[in-house]
Amino acid sequence: MIENLDTPDTSIPAIKRVRASGPILILAVLFVVASFLTWYFTWFGRDLSDSDISKFLLDEKHPRHVQHALLQIQQRIERGDPKAKQWYPQIIKLAGSPETEFRLTVAWVMGADNHSEEFHNSLKGLLADPEAIVRRNAALALVRFNDASGRGELLAILQPFTLIAPAAGVLQSSLSSGAQISRGALLGRILEPNNEVIELRSPLIGKVDRLLVASGASLENGAAVLTIKSDEQSIWETLRALAVVGQPEDLGLMENYISGAEPVSERLKQQATLTANAIEQRAVEKN
Repeated sequence: MIENLDTPDTSIPAIKRVRASGPILILAVLFVVASFLTWYFTWFGRDLSDSDISKFLLDEKHPRHVQHALLQIQQRIERGDPKAKQWYPQIIKLAGSPETEFRLTVAWVMGADNHSEEFHNSLKGLLADPEAIVRRNAALALVRFNDASGRGELLAILQPFTLIAPAAGVLQSSLSSGAQISRGALLGRILEPNNEVIELRSPLIGKVDRLLVASGASLENGAAVLTIKSDEQSIWETLRALAVVGQPEDLGLMENYISGAEPVSERLKQQATLTANAIEQRAVEKN
């Protein structure tokens, strides 16, 4: 018995270690739960009830809520749910929002119901939007109404977009030709004479085509800074749209993809061929 009392009790440190790790375990669990809840409440795939959609559409302080609601409405329209029409007035109202994300999303959503004259008229108004991405979405959506009024904007998607300097100053940029860019990506900065700095951000997804002003050079307000080529998905959607509304004078742009003058994937070459054939067939039928 005496020998047992003298033996060190190793269980006490073990208990202390378990107790000490308790708060860490709780924090870990809370972190996982918080991460899950953040993902769950911002995941666009989560189904929303009618009341949730109505509430989210009005929550302009949280743009992701509005976009989530709009995408849910689009899915309902595509399923033929007549209840989706209850939100049409709010969708049209958002087409006039100062928030670009709302306008570009509603431009896409309105194309889901090509029987709505209210949507049709609103989309034609968005062809004059100051943001290229909104104009492009509106032009693509209008094709679903068999409306060719956005054809000029569609053709612009197949050609380099010119980024214009919003102010005079010295350009600071580290980009190179061919660089892949996302919408909103920082393209450079303009250091104004008063030492104010203006950020240049990409209005489109794609890649840098040509740099028109070297880093460190002075530029004037309104000067062309660089050109951007559209991403493959945008080009593919546009070629599909032009198969419906394209004209014979657009065939030269198709040929650029078919011949390989524009280095693109086989997928785009095939779609350009299909589009060219559709345009030629319509021309024959018209004559």
